[in-house]
Amino acid sequence: MGKVRSLLVGLLLLCCLAAAAMAEPKEKYKDPNQPIGFRIRDLMKRMTLEEKIGQMTQIDLKAATPEIMKKYSIGSILSGGGSVPKVQATAEEWIEIINGFQHGSLSSRLGIPLIYGIDAVHGNNNIYKATIFPHNIGLGATRDPELVKKIGAATALEVRATGITYAFAPCIAVCRDPRWGRCYESYSEDPEIVQAMTEIIPGLQGDIPANSRKGVPYVGGKDKIAACAKHFVGDGGTIRGINENNTIIDWHGLLSIHMPAYYNSIIKGVATVMVSYSSWNGVKMHENYQLITGFLKNTLKFRGFVISDWQGIDKITSPPGANYTYSVQAGIHAGIDMIMTPFNHSEFIDTLTDLVKKNVIPLSRIDDAVSRILRVKFTMGLFEDPLTDLSVVTHLGAQPHRDLAREAVRKSLVLLKNGENADPPLLPLPKKADKILVAGTHANNLGNQCGGWTITWQGLQGNNLTAGTTIFSAISAAIDPSTELVLHENPDAEFVKSGNFSYAVVVVGEPPYAEGYGDNLNLTIPEPGPSTITNVCTNIKCVVVLISGRPLLIQPYLPFIEALVAAWLPGSEGQGVADVLFGDYGFTGKLPHTWFKTVEQLPMNFGDAHYDPLFPLGFGLTT
Repeated sequence: MGKVRSLLVGLLLLCCLAAAAMAEPKEKYKDPNQPIGFRIRDLMKRMTLEEKIGQMTQIDLKAATPEIMKKYSIGSILSGGGSVPKVQATAEEWIEIINGFQHGSLSSRLGIPLIYGIDAVHGNNNIYKATIFPHNIGLGATRDPELVKKIGAATALEVRATGITYAFAPCIAVCRDPRWGRCYESYSEDPEIVQAMTEIIPGLQGDIPANSRKGVPYVGGKDKIAACAKHFVGDGGTIRGINENNTIIDWHGLLSIHMPAYYNSIIKGVATVMVSYSSWNGVKMHENYQLITGFLKNTLKFRGFVISDWQGIDKITSPPGANYTYSVQAGIHAGIDMIMTPFNHSEFIDTLTDLVKKNVIPLSRIDDAVSRILRVKFTMGLFEDPLTDLSVVTHLGAQPHRDLAREAVRKSLVLLKNGENADPPLLPLPKKADKILVAGTHANNLGNQCGGWTITWQGLQGNNLTAGTTIFSAISAAIDPSTELVLHENPDAEFVKSGNFSYAVVVVGEPPYAEGYGDNLNLTIPEPGPSTITNVCTNIKCVVVLISGRPLLIQPYLPFIEALVAAWLPGSEGQGVADVLFGDYGFTGKLPHTWFKTVEQLPMNFGDAHYDPLFPLGFGLTT
């Protein structure tokens, strides 16, 4: 009897062990209960060289198919500016196509999920009907890191609402010359302000746990996304602000001006860092081993992955792509882990595979890159939750996010002038008046007030690009119903004189632009802006609201402008401008950049020996 009982117990134990074995994933890397380091090692020992290099590859939506994802084990897809499933695609359509790509990845031999990236640089700005927040220059004017953290959290929800898991944000450039076409992507010329604004990273990714090791990436759950500190390093310091050019500065200057925000980003667990197109003292950043591997990885202990910019390695040579094999070798050797190669993945994969097989690139460098990519994917929970369901789509353009954007607009506005010393201030404006004139190219133009990186790379003009409220519409809603409101984009002087207007609001500025297309050596307000200011403000009391990605030449018009407001690129919620113009809220914004008198003074930053600004860094009147 005892033998029978022992046999039964033994059989029961075997059954239990078999059940436990069946419950556990056969492959340890698929077990979420295992430590991440163990999962990485277990997966990597199973990977072929080709699968590893596939993980190092990021391709554009337009080049991707589920079959390509499966065949090459591609690590990532991106949507470049304006790269969309179709014009005005819905959140549901985004999710459908991204889930389709993900199914392709999951059906590959090892089933490694893809990470999908997008330039969500002021909200999920490529997506139709997303909330468009003010660009970074405006957020820098708020001096409010907690607000910026909330914007990061709202952006993460709106990105997730489309099935996307990775944002190429924040840009932590320190713009030292407003002639640069990306100055609006910079929070400030002051590295301390940029450092403070890295609070957007825990907004996007979640608050890093207290016991986390420095440099290890952290992304906390399905309502968060991977962030990307960019562009490493010195992108905001190029000669004359020329995009992708040369930043000439000594080591101390690089560390004290352009590097500090990277320290904060890494401490806060940023998942990725993007390399800059620019050069440092003549060396292209995409081939700078000293800074990418030596400093970022080894000194700062960054453990996430380093990604190239769009065709960034191609631009190591001049002309771009002149020696692609050299570009691949130099970029990978420098320490770049994932290559943004939008449309030529097979060439990149073949080239890098050949370099490894010929021992030009050591396998240890490939393993370093892949382990970093996998660390981010495991940390994000992509292996457990690779697909998106439709329950999240309600976050896109949600009213609480629009309310938050409206608050950000209010806090970003900088009041530069409000009457002369002897005159009473013009602002706040009375809501009840006989007749108000609203003039200017930017008064009733949503595209102009959103700027570049909105729906498309370069942005769009007009009111058909996405959902939002123009400044004119906001004024119309704010004033007393008995007040007559007249909109005229570019009135002549006679129209203004004969109109019996109580006062005027003139909204002018720059058209949308992005990157090098915005480089500008004269920084004048484009016509008909100056004509509109002159025709209106020399004849009636006016407030000028300047919509721009940087300080512009305004000094010649100051004598006949009663009040002047720098509104930057406020985004989709124009009501924030009306809120402050009419006194529902006070002006609190402070200049994030020095406002020059003439372009001949540039570059000119706070602390320079020749510092003689029209308005200094930090200037801002209150009401």
